[in-house]
Amino acid sequence: MTKYVYTFAQGHAEGSGDMKALLGGKGAGLAEMCRLGLPVPPGFTITTEVCALYSAQGTYPEGLAAQVEAGLRAMEEAVGGGVRFGDPERPLLVSVRSGARVSMPGMMDTVLNLGLNDRTVEGLARMSRNRRFAFDAYRRFVQMYGDVVLGLKPEGPHEEDPFEALLREQKLRTGAVEDTDLSAADLEDLVQRFKAEIRRRTGADFPDDPTEQLWGAIGAVFRSWDNPRAVTYRRLYGIPQSAGTAVNIQAMVFGNLGNDCGTGVAFTRDPSTGVRRLYGEFLLNAQGEDVVAGTRTPRPVAELKDILPAAYNELVEVGERLERHFREMQDIEFTIQHGRLWMLQTRTGKRSGRAMVKIAVDMVREGLLTEQEALLRVDAQKMEELLHPSIDPEADKEVLGKGLPASPGAATGQVVFSAAAAEEMARAGHRVILVRMETSPEDIHGMKAAQGILTARGGMTSHAAVVARGMGKCCVVGAAGLQIDYAKQQLSIGGVTVRRGEVITLDGNTGEILRGEVAMSAAQVQNDPDYATLMSWVDRARRLRVRANADTPLDARTARRFGAEGIGLCRTEHMFFQPERILAVRQMILAPDMEGRRRALDKIVPMQREDFVAIFTEMAGLPVNIRLLDPPLHEFLPHTDEELAPVAEALGLDIERVRAQRELLEEQNPMLGHRGCRLGITYPEIYEAQVQAIVEAAKIVAERGLQVYPEIMIPLVSHEAELRRLRQLVERVAARVLSGGPAVPLSIGTMIELPRACLVADRIAQVADFFSFGTNDLTQTTLGLSRDDAALFLPRYLELGLYEADPFVRLDEDGVGALVAMAVRGGRAARPQLKAGICGEHGGDPRSVAFFDSIGLDYVSCSPFRVPIARLAAAQAALRREQAS
Repeated sequence: MTKYVYTFAQGHAEGSGDMKALLGGKGAGLAEMCRLGLPVPPGFTITTEVCALYSAQGTYPEGLAAQVEAGLRAMEEAVGGGVRFGDPERPLLVSVRSGARVSMPGMMDTVLNLGLNDRTVEGLARMSRNRRFAFDAYRRFVQMYGDVVLGLKPEGPHEEDPFEALLREQKLRTGAVEDTDLSAADLEDLVQRFKAEIRRRTGADFPDDPTEQLWGAIGAVFRSWDNPRAVTYRRLYGIPQSAGTAVNIQAMVFGNLGNDCGTGVAFTRDPSTGVRRLYGEFLLNAQGEDVVAGTRTPRPVAELKDILPAAYNELVEVGERLERHFREMQDIEFTIQHGRLWMLQTRTGKRSGRAMVKIAVDMVREGLLTEQEALLRVDAQKMEELLHPSIDPEADKEVLGKGLPASPGAATGQVVFSAAAAEEMARAGHRVILVRMETSPEDIHGMKAAQGILTARGGMTSHAAVVARGMGKCCVVGAAGLQIDYAKQQLSIGGVTVRRGEVITLDGNTGEILRGEVAMSAAQVQNDPDYATLMSWVDRARRLRVRANADTPLDARTARRFGAEGIGLCRTEHMFFQPERILAVRQMILAPDMEGRRRALDKIVPMQREDFVAIFTEMAGLPVNIRLLDPPLHEFLPHTDEELAPVAEALGLDIERVRAQRELLEEQNPMLGHRGCRLGITYPEIYEAQVQAIVEAAKIVAERGLQVYPEIMIPLVSHEAELRRLRQLVERVAARVLSGGPAVPLSIGTMIELPRACLVADRIAQVADFFSFGTNDLTQTTLGLSRDDAALFLPRYLELGLYEADPFVRLDEDGVGALVAMAVRGGRAARPQLKAGICGEHGGDPRSVAFFDSIGLDYVSCSPFRVPIARLAAAQAALRREQAS
């Protein structure tokens, strides 16, 4: 019979730390801690295989019930003292928790104190000699079970949680300020009020049978794998739906038995900065959910040293041991019961991009990792966080208040008070700051849409803090004095009221909340010695070169600062839209004949030459790939009659003639129309002027003693005859310009963005020095998708799993990727030294970069700010290839 249940207890475990796929991350971590002899409450794990079966069939596999029963008996024996699950005299209480193989903090459900009813609570009161504790555990259990298993939620968007409302009423009725002020009798009465609310809403009594409670909780945890927040989280982080969650059932230990008890979360290194020190928070006389829920403000874990020194010293020792064992920064959960430390979880800790780099470099220095291992541990996508802006130190700012700096960076946006509003406004193009009392897992989609997150409650390990750090979002939590009125859609802090839609700025480095929009400074990663060290390892390890897509001298300067090894795509048309140039471009488009177009182009050539001189100077010694005009001409003309009139007047033309020309140029499907090389063939004077400007600029820069390597790229080629004809044009103009001047090494190639070009790449390569794959358009033309229109249905495709990922973000390796690989093989068969690169958005996607490395491309090109990501991804691809060989 298949084994579905794996038991664990201190000193023994049926599973191990390398069984995450089967036991989930939490179950594997618990098993490994038990094998190390660490103090872990006994329990058992139901495997992820059961989740898959339950999700598919709605029933449990044969034999599971017997294995769960055996697991309970083993747990009772390990706990000792005669405790039994469901026994009214000496009851064993358990927790029921989820545990996916990849950490999904707060996305799935948990039930604590399970096994309580009106009889076992009396037994717990006698065992603990603390009636108040017993009924506090009971009210917590009924509240959590009612929410997670029975589904009691607020009935309307502005309604308070039904249990929180009853708790608040009870405190008002009794004069209690904090939950801890409620007496045993108050809590006993509250339990009955909770049960009455459950009966009113569900029509059924709260289940008293502990076994029924247990199976209800197991089913709820498995179902939570498919709740909306978990589905959203998996989509955001590329976690497959088929992975499933395990269920961990574990004997309860109690941090709420008195002031020699507590609970907390700790990291073996600071998750924001990477500094090596125990970092975290705890609460005395509390249960674990109190720490992450943000309902009480926790204390720094360092203060535990003065309150419970023995437990603190053991916690430090355990943390150091776990970090050495796993050779990775650990995120640990613990409970202290009457001074005794219990470990409830260990997992790889989520961290900011800044901390990620420091931890990787420090662990190499400490001898825990090799350089290669450290590089493979670093998340390439999180490198982007290092490039986040910070508040300009010289900026004028009005500080409204301050919270805890939970996730670094800075963010400005309009205030919104719900996840739905954040998503809606972000979709409309607005930058937003999501403001909440505290976030919950249901807010995940709004947190993703927001520029930054601000909460009134919670600490550095609250839900908002952990999730924001994982997303790389600026986040400030636990802002003292922040009052939020959801009904009025406003916040108050520092004597100032801010309404929905008004702008604030968050400083995630200091925790400051600032009024209005505040000037920011670009990130200065080049000044970080750990970043410099890591990137030196990166550049030694990788084969694939990395260029940048850059259209201006500023873009080029930024690209070079981030380590770009050239420009892979310079789009000449972007230079045309500057106000002082667009009129000359429109004159050229509206000219009735070639002579008129040439007169207009004579005005454009000096402008473009000036641009190219500046770009070549910035990129001296590195290749610069310049794409000749690609978009259809009508894109440069005004779209409305109101905009046409001043153009006609400035050019001295009749407005009817201008309108007629615009209508003549408009196309039904411009993406496949009169654009790219087709413009150069029908209007060769346009390409002649551009080539003249490029080569003249190269000549000027070369005469100044700088090395210049221009690459001229002909777009949208589908037939070798097109490229042959236009190559002759480029060579003719270049020869005329360079006559008698310094030698300039000029390369001429094409942008491969049509399926036919991939199929006949061997023929096209005969007249090309290089191929540059425009994977944005190649994706459109291969999949038959319009980037502009796919948003209407693509999210549904992703939700249904029809596409694993957005094909405009991650390369479709089986389709588009196969065409690119075919073209590389065909091109190099005809011209072995053919240079091949990619200049679409996929050049900055780590998984796509790995594919491009595997098929032997020479370089990838991406936006300047993604160059470090692409460099790291290229190094990781090379290292994994070496491991596999």
